[in-house]
Amino acid sequence: MPKYLVQASYTGDGVQGLRKEGGSARRSVLEGACASVGGKLEAFYYAFGDSDVVAILELPDNATAAGTSLMIAASGKVDIKTTVLLTPEELDAAAKVGAEYRPPGG
Repeated sequence: MPKYLVQASYTGDGVQGLRKEGGSARRSVLEGACASVGGKLEAFYYAFGDSDVVAILELPDNATAAGTSLMIAASGKVDIKTTVLLTPEELDAAAKVGAEYRPPGG
């Protein structure tokens, strides 16, 4: 199943909700969201810096990942960035792709 890196930052309203519910409760909500679309939460951490939350999700496909990201972002309480993760074997396969390409000005 594909994996996705999710980096999220709470808005002011989101921080208030986090303070009220606590960190473990928010992790449980994300676990439930992943399970409801046939996936699972692999890792979940709070962080300092640009992202308040860093998580790795296993989801069935890119459409499911995009839909889940849209649902979370639509709350207006979390800004979210989702990155598709590739295994080393997937990169091996990608390196063998031979497309015809001409660089700009080349």
